[in-house]
Amino acid sequence: MNIEHMLQVPDKKFTYDGAADPAFAPGEAERAAYAAFSAIVRQLRRDCPWDREQTHESVKHLLIEEAYEAVSAIDEADREGLCEELGDLLLHVAFHGAIAEEDGHFSLTDIIRQETDKLVRRHPHVFEDAQADNADEVVRNWEQIKWAEGKKKSALEGVPRRLPALLRAHRIQQKAAGVGFDFPERSDAWEKVCEEIREFAEALAPDGSMEAREREFGDVLFALVNYARMSGLNAENALSRTNDAFARRFRHIEQRLAAQGRTPAEATLAEMDAFWEEAKAQEDGEA
Repeated sequence: MNIEHMLQVPDKKFTYDGAADPAFAPGEAERAAYAAFSAIVRQLRRDCPWDREQTHESVKHLLIEEAYEAVSAIDEADREGLCEELGDLLLHVAFHGAIAEEDGHFSLTDIIRQETDKLVRRHPHVFEDAQADNADEVVRNWEQIKWAEGKKKSALEGVPRRLPALLRAHRIQQKAAGVGFDFPERSDAWEKVCEEIREFAEALAPDGSMEAREREFGDVLFALVNYARMSGLNAENALSRTNDAFARRFRHIEQRLAAQGRTPAEATLAEMDAFWEEAKAQEDGEA
């Protein structure tokens, strides 16, 4: 049976509280899709033994996994896969909403309404008369509005400790820059990179401790992330791309040696370097 025939979808006009442009009002199909999806998630919680047993804590790792799978689909330009992965991610949002609703805390509707209010409040250049002529101004206004809301004790709140380290550094620096703590010029950030490299070199002296070396190397990475950010780059994305390139080229080395009945352990460094350059040349030819 078609799911839309199973549901009683209220015949109501969508309301905007005077904020959104009516041109973006959802149609009947969109409203029916939301109602069907929400109903399915609630029914799974009631009727499926596995779904019924889950808690926020038991499925939190899956939320992270689905987010990474969506990112992988983006990296691979897999639009069909991205559609599927975003659906899985949406399922987890709705699933957590259903769990919270059963506990009397909040619902998926509450999640959507709260986020809608936040989007309107933090985009006064869209919904009010504030000015923001470029993306940097939008980011600065966003951080200032968050601070003015009085819910934050630190400008760095909202950056999870569990983020990958490069991404966390990028977001910390963005947050600090949003309240004015930033180098005036990109060249200043590069000077900081050079300074940290010199300090790391000093820590490599024979009498230097491993703790000092690690600390100074961390400072080098943090300074590089900051310079990348000021250059319009994301260090996490850049390193991820490089990791992929290294793995791809190293597999080429393995394949070329395997065709000769050998493994990398049986080859010389010069041989492997030659195959590495071969892989690079092939990539350059495909670019």
